[in-house]
Amino acid sequence: MADDARRKRAGGRAGNAQRAGTAAIDQMPWRIPQNHDRPTEPLGPEGIEAIHKGAMRILSEIGIRFLNDEALALFAKAGCKVDGQNVRMDEDFVMDMVARAPRTFTVTPRNPDRMLPLGGKALLFGNVSSPPNYWDMERGKVSGFMDGFRDFIKLTQYFNCIHFAGGYPVEPVDVHASVRHLDCLYEKLTLTDKVVHAYSLGKERIEDAMEMVRIAGGLSHAEFRAKPRMFTNINSVSPLKHDFPMIDGALRCARAGQLVVVTPFTLAGAMAPVTMSGAVALSIAEALSAISLLQYAAPGSPSMIGTFTSNVDMKSGAPAFGTPEYMRATQMTGQMARFYGLPLRSSGVCAANIPDGQAMWETCNSLWAAVQSGTHMVYHAAGWLEGGLIASPEKFIMDCEVLQMIQRYMEPVTWATEPEDIAVQAIADVGPDGHYFGVQHTQDRYTTAFYAPIVSDWRNYEAWELDGSVETPERAHRIFKAIMDEFVPPPMDAGVRDELKDFVARRKAEGGAPTDF
Repeated sequence: MADDARRKRAGGRAGNAQRAGTAAIDQMPWRIPQNHDRPTEPLGPEGIEAIHKGAMRILSEIGIRFLNDEALALFAKAGCKVDGQNVRMDEDFVMDMVARAPRTFTVTPRNPDRMLPLGGKALLFGNVSSPPNYWDMERGKVSGFMDGFRDFIKLTQYFNCIHFAGGYPVEPVDVHASVRHLDCLYEKLTLTDKVVHAYSLGKERIEDAMEMVRIAGGLSHAEFRAKPRMFTNINSVSPLKHDFPMIDGALRCARAGQLVVVTPFTLAGAMAPVTMSGAVALSIAEALSAISLLQYAAPGSPSMIGTFTSNVDMKSGAPAFGTPEYMRATQMTGQMARFYGLPLRSSGVCAANIPDGQAMWETCNSLWAAVQSGTHMVYHAAGWLEGGLIASPEKFIMDCEVLQMIQRYMEPVTWATEPEDIAVQAIADVGPDGHYFGVQHTQDRYTTAFYAPIVSDWRNYEAWELDGSVETPERAHRIFKAIMDEFVPPPMDAGVRDELKDFVARRKAEGGAPTDF
């Protein structure tokens, strides 16, 4: 047992020699990280009030366009000012509606051991979602395809630091859009046992997704609706619009008791004011307008506020991510989410085109902004490239290294101050002329004392060079291949699997979701 424990947690240079990217990994166990740090709060009370009042003025004086007749009817019934598709709502209505949303809740997938708490100190990471293109070291950049989609879902299941399966990790364009959601949800629900996301893109896609999640969980209709089992994320069409299909899907989810995350996509200088506080105020207004609608239609349904506020490159107009401005906007939105009593979603994003240094420093900025802001759900935490246009398995592996480091950083053992942690006796035993390698205090703890990397190479230059000078993306690529070779899907009852297959076949025969092509 001692040798086995040593193998699982071996660290340092010796440990890294056998983890140089030629085999699958020894990863950290499944856990729900708890963020014990005080959030970074650039805004004082007056700043919070200024953004809040700015958002309320946007909602009451300018209004939000809702391209959805049901939403317009609900707002009119609630006493809001509806002029065509423009809806204005006063502060009292918004605050009353937002107060209905729970501060904390759980989402339970088909495997109850993977239940996720939202809110409080919990910090959850999810896979990259929605890129149309795929990149790896063998293929280069190609359009998304179903086999690549499956590989990302396998990575999502394999890594314990990935807590939920978000949107399609890459869009499989080799499957027709009318039935793509059926094939993708089937793969998600059979290759993972974690919480899954479903797109709110019209009635058929979201209703099919909810039914498939219900079947996969072996649940009655009442059991499915009794508590959150899945989630959807909707985006506003910034500036100042919510479209028909996303609002339609969000309403259906909320009425079924499922989690809805509302995430405006506000790029300062393009779809939002060039000032970050103005961009945040617009984002808050767009998010609260939809959350108010959901809480009016389905009081107490789980809702989250999402932030996707960054800036553009003013030379080219291209989106930029992981910037200082992105970090501050995320921190400020965290303050506003706490002001409204709503859990927060942010993202692990970058603008880099390949998994290089730029990719990692921008993603690290984004991820640490999530930590600093008090984020509860981190979308796109692993695998994102080219501003969301590329998903990469190598980048996924490299990002998981960072996620594991963040998880380790959050373990209370790293700042424990019990007598055995202060280690006065060990200090006395070693004295001024010895070292700590052989002291019993070290021997008792060395296998678990420090973080053990999965991709990083801690050897010196000469040792690295003698071993082939393998750079980080290549090490990640080898790990990716090893994981694919050893992947085993989570168990699923044969009857449940058959019922899922039958549902998919029936809905395909019925045409799936309508498209214009």
